[in-house]
Amino acid sequence: MLKDLISQYINEIRAARVEDFQDKAAEIEKFRVRFLGRKGVMNELFEQFKALPGVQKKEMGIALNELKNAAMAKVEEFKAFVEEKMDADVRHDLTLPAELAGRGSRHVLSVTMNEIAEIFARIGFTVVESVEIEDDWHLFSALNFPPDHPARDMQDTFFVEKEEGKQEVALRTHTSSVQVRVMETHKPPIRIIAPGRVFRNEAISARAHCIFHQVEALYVDKHVTFADLKQTLLYFAKEMFGEQTQIRLRPSYFPFTEPSAEMDISCNICGGKGCNICKGTGWLEILGCGMVDPNVLEACGIDSKEYTGFALGMGVERMAMLKYQIRDLRLYFENDLRFLHQFDNII
Repeated sequence: MLKDLISQYINEIRAARVEDFQDKAAEIEKFRVRFLGRKGVMNELFEQFKALPGVQKKEMGIALNELKNAAMAKVEEFKAFVEEKMDADVRHDLTLPAELAGRGSRHVLSVTMNEIAEIFARIGFTVVESVEIEDDWHLFSALNFPPDHPARDMQDTFFVEKEEGKQEVALRTHTSSVQVRVMETHKPPIRIIAPGRVFRNEAISARAHCIFHQVEALYVDKHVTFADLKQTLLYFAKEMFGEQTQIRLRPSYFPFTEPSAEMDISCNICGGKGCNICKGTGWLEILGCGMVDPNVLEACGIDSKEYTGFALGMGVERMAMLKYQIRDLRLYFENDLRFLHQFDNII
């Protein structure tokens, strides 16, 4: 009878022992196919089940389910036994070759940005970060940009679609907007650096990219002078590029500083003698700086007659290029492991 056959199979399943199998993986699969395969015991019994009178189907259905569950449970038991044994074998087999996991490292831009932050931290500057999507006020107006300044043009800035009745917003073109937010909410003395990612609408090449990183510094207090700025710059240059580094300042223009300057350092490749990196001049430009324009201080609610300050800003990619002699900006963003592994040992 069908009932007796089902009971026989259930007893056979329960009595099966994986320890008795020679080729355990193959015999486990053979066991599974015999009971649960398309042409296995369960399908054969189910065909017989279909021919039973209706009064017997309920009892036989329960018995068939018990058989199926017993077979599935036994297969899982076999598999768990084999997997556990394999894990134990691997764990205790000391003759196996070691698997050396690859050691991760910081990206060269992160290393450079952290180094800049640490240098300024030694002289009392704290790190401040803020949003990457900024409004017109913090990005341009508060920084003394005139209405017709090129930076306000779509050719230079990535503007976000404007919602009706709201102020125009854009991906920030510099981290100077962080300085504005700090001056609006904190009373002097203020001594901060603002590292972060910025965006400009530029064609990508070896010397330019639409995404890059900046670190800007701001110091506002009573009696801050250009001499304080110069001494800060000299300290930074020597800490970043070596004690032998010299600096020079050239007059320049930025809307948010007056007077303004650009700073060069003596070429760390040729020692100032002239090479193809410094184009024979012996100098390399690294940052822009200046005294904070009184209009910017007033726009942020700081009395320009009582307080003065200086600001400076540098591109992190530029600093890394000079420090590690990298020739192509695009390498920073391509995730080429051949390039990245060159900096594995940099802390």
